[in-house]
Amino acid sequence: MRGLMMDMPLTITSIMQHADQNHSQGEIVSVTADNPDHRYTYADAFRRVRQLANALAKKGLRPGDRIATLAWNDYRHFELYYAVSCAGQVCHTVNPRLFPEQIEYILNHAEDRWVFVDPMFVPLLEKLQDRLPAVEGFVVLTTGALMPETSLRNAWAYETFIEDQPQTFDWPTLDENDACSLCYTSGTTGHPKGVLYSHRSTVLHTLVSALPDVMGLSSASVIMPIVPMFHVNAWGTAYSAPMVGAKLVFPGPQMADGETLTRLINAERVGYSLGVPTVWLALVNYLDHTGKTVASLKTVVVGGAACPLSLMQAMERHGVWMNVGWGMTEMSPLGSLNYRAPAQYDWEQHRIDDMRVRAGRNVFGVDIKIVDDSGAALPRDGRSAGLLKVRGPWICSGYYRRDDDSSVDREGWFDTGDMATIAPDGCLTITDRVKDVIKSGGEWISSIDIENAAMAHPGV
Repeated sequence: MRGLMMDMPLTITSIMQHADQNHSQGEIVSVTADNPDHRYTYADAFRRVRQLANALAKKGLRPGDRIATLAWNDYRHFELYYAVSCAGQVCHTVNPRLFPEQIEYILNHAEDRWVFVDPMFVPLLEKLQDRLPAVEGFVVLTTGALMPETSLRNAWAYETFIEDQPQTFDWPTLDENDACSLCYTSGTTGHPKGVLYSHRSTVLHTLVSALPDVMGLSSASVIMPIVPMFHVNAWGTAYSAPMVGAKLVFPGPQMADGETLTRLINAERVGYSLGVPTVWLALVNYLDHTGKTVASLKTVVVGGAACPLSLMQAMERHGVWMNVGWGMTEMSPLGSLNYRAPAQYDWEQHRIDDMRVRAGRNVFGVDIKIVDDSGAALPRDGRSAGLLKVRGPWICSGYYRRDDDSSVDREGWFDTGDMATIAPDGCLTITDRVKDVIKSGGEWISSIDIENAAMAHPGV
């Protein structure tokens, strides 16, 4: 017997329309190359999204076409997230920090038809454009007045590209399994690999990421994603914030500058933020050096690399609690989060410290297990270390256009390449990357433990 519930597709379009109808006055604040204090509402944003979708349609973009971005965290990049995906194309966010040869490979492998680029990265693309045969044109994320002189072929200023377009758009009905966005891994071994997200996977990831024991977002939240929008969709915040109506603060190209971050946090009363350890180290160093405070900031998520306890303690001195998150590009990226449970408030300090550096419990929707070299499951005893495997509705089933892909086994488990332990209470500890673990005297030694010990040394 089947249930009698409506079968409605889970699409990013539904997030956009919900935010436009119910959170229209929610605010987006951005630092951009041409404006250090741009602010507008979700209603303003989605009106421009419709204009952008019309502009793309007039250029002959079809469903499934890839459109690349090389851009920082700001409102124009946000508009691209929605206009491209909701019109049925694929928003391909490219990491501009990669080597030029890698960027060339990624743009060609994805066969991007158009590239939207921050003015800062125009010189980079000028050097590559003759080796990008599929690219038909470039749009620089700026105004016509500030458009830089460029040798890029068929180049437009973003504001000129959309200014005369209608403010209404007939959004297509999409299949929830249609591709919506594309992100390539860093390619530490071989060429970067493409992870192709679907509308369904993105919406499910968005719903879970906003849960109370995950990010805990609401319409009262003010969130600043410092993690780049070119890296796994800014950990999903460009979707979760509009869904709940949270205020979004985008730091633009100054995302690693302690002074800029402090100014934005205090001016916009940011309460929640996300970033890699180096970002928080820059913030702590600035606060310690200047004596300034960030009173509104209460919680941050740290991920992307192992975070030493010493940095967590330094942030806590400034009134900020750090939650360790773990995930991967292949996981959209959310896999686990280490939040502070009520029972832990009464723990002794050494127990709190031991708990804080772990990756936390896997969120609903993500299954995890550890296996030995033969593939046999290992116990959840907090001591047995093995290869971590995952599965779930927002975890990739294979890499884009890779016939040699063996990342998912016959039972549907994805090989993360991480070594880990799982405690009886489900708490996950990432001990190392398989390729980095060190064997000495018959024992496995974690390079992460060595790095953390070095970071805690007063001479470092």
